[in-house]
Order: sequence, then C-alpha cells, then structure tokens
Amino acid sequence: QAQLVESGGGLVQAGGSVRLSCSTARRTFSAYVTGWFRQAPGKEREFVAAISQNGDRTRYADSLKGRFTISRDNDKNTVYLQITSLKPEDTAVYYCNADGAFEAVVAGTAYFWGQGTQVTVSS
Repeated sequence: QAQLVESGGGLVQAGGSVRLSCSTARRTFSAYVTGWFRQAPGKEREFVAAISQNGDRTRYADSLKGRFTISRDNDKNTVYLQITSLKPEDTAVYYCNADGAFEAVVAGTAYFWGQGTQVTVSS
C-alpha cells in the first residue's frame, strides 16, 4: 500500500493561501505520478492537478489554472499543492492520488488514494 497521508488543510480566510502536503513512507514514491482531486459538498470529485515522477510534467484543470501549483520533493516522499487567492468555492476535501500512469492520475482511476484533508474558506 502506498498509504498516502494528506495534511495542511484547515479554516482559511478568502484571499489567503494554503499549502497542502501528501506524504508516504513508501520508498518507491519517486516511481509514481501523483495528483490532487477535490470534492466539494454535494458535488462530484474533480481533478485539480497532476505531476510526473520527476516533476518535469504537470497538468491542471482548465478552470483552476493560475491559482494552483503542484510540486513534489522526492527526497521527502511528498507532493504539495499550493493554493493562492482562496475563494469560498474552493471549500472541499482535497485528496491526493498516485499511480504509475499519468492518465490514470488525471482520470481519477489511480490505484492509491489518501483519506483527504478538509479546506474551508471563509468569506
């Protein structure tokens, strides 16, 4: 099991920033494409961003480009999601995922998932 663990969520004011982390103890972390999804109350889970194994390729949801930045530190077995200029509509549970295939991460069919971290944006 990849056992992905997200952290960094919480209550944030609109206009602020947050950096989410997703870590694993798995030493083969660098072999996986990793990504982020989010699920707002009453809505389906949606793709946010993905990053390749060595970080040279990223993809973002078209509607979220500009305020979201995905990065990773393979030495720390951690992937990050920086969100700036937070809006109340960014309120959601944020999940990280991982898979050997880039398109599986983007499509949401990745093999490994974390339990999620709640981000609540107050207006």
